[in-house]
Amino acid sequence: MPRPSTFSIVARDPERDAVGVAVQSKFVGVGAVVPFVSAGAGAVATQSYANVAYGPDGLDLLRSGRPADEVVMELTGADPEFESRQVGIVGRDGSVAAFTGDDCFDYAGDAQGENYTVQGNILENRETLEAMAETFEETEGDLPERLIAALHAGNDAGGDKRGEQSAALYVAKPEGGYDGRNDRWVDVRVDDHETPIDELERVFKIYDVTLLERAEPDETRELSGRTASEVAETLVDLGFFEETPSEEFGERERNALEAFRGMNNFENHSLAVLEDALVRGWNDSVGDGEEKMIDAIWHGLSRLERK
Repeated sequence: MPRPSTFSIVARDPERDAVGVAVQSKFVGVGAVVPFVSAGAGAVATQSYANVAYGPDGLDLLRSGRPADEVVMELTGADPEFESRQVGIVGRDGSVAAFTGDDCFDYAGDAQGENYTVQGNILENRETLEAMAETFEETEGDLPERLIAALHAGNDAGGDKRGEQSAALYVAKPEGGYDGRNDRWVDVRVDDHETPIDELERVFKIYDVTLLERAEPDETRELSGRTASEVAETLVDLGFFEETPSEEFGERERNALEAFRGMNNFENHSLAVLEDALVRGWNDSVGDGEEKMIDAIWHGLSRLERK
């Protein structure tokens, strides 16, 4: 079987009651193999010659009240090929544990801190794990941003010795899923890409703007001046606006923005909030066309707390 040579982080955010896994690998569709998450239990990353039974079995043991170290011992103790396995576990109770078998290919190792564990195999160096841990501890924001930042840091420090191919981000919190009907708060995968972590971050921003709710702002701003003109010009390029762009953003421009909002399923946010986000995020955004619009909205919404 192919080996998911991988680096991952498993972590918990006690303030949001959220648990999650972020992972990158020179392995197609790593999100289908490594991460297992349940808001009522915790999170598991199973890798190297991954025993995918560690995922559901580990979550069941966590759900029954077992701490992470006992779960690791039970999973590996019942596995005759345990020396080829690597696993990281964080319980909803805050317990943390990991295991790296002696037969995992170098560099292989793991490291733990408060509410998280990082682990990897076939890595360029130990610094990959150290950078992930340090970045996770120092990064501000919600758990998804901190997990993605840790992946970037690990990759920049050395990463997977064989290169890049896929990445995944899976975070659960109670009633965090679509319409509050499950715990799947964030579930984003990149199965095959030259720069999968960059692509994961791009897709996460779309997911965030589309599916995740934010607190309502105390006040909103309206587009005007150069930003209004550039937004209107972008809406022209995208086929939503047929007038000549100007530094005034009036009813026709807002109708075009409303059409853009509907086409992209951004109904989680009112038109006024979307316009406000463009005002605040336009200068920080990157890309062109729709990519720039979405990146600007994401940056502008980032000041608002996620629900």
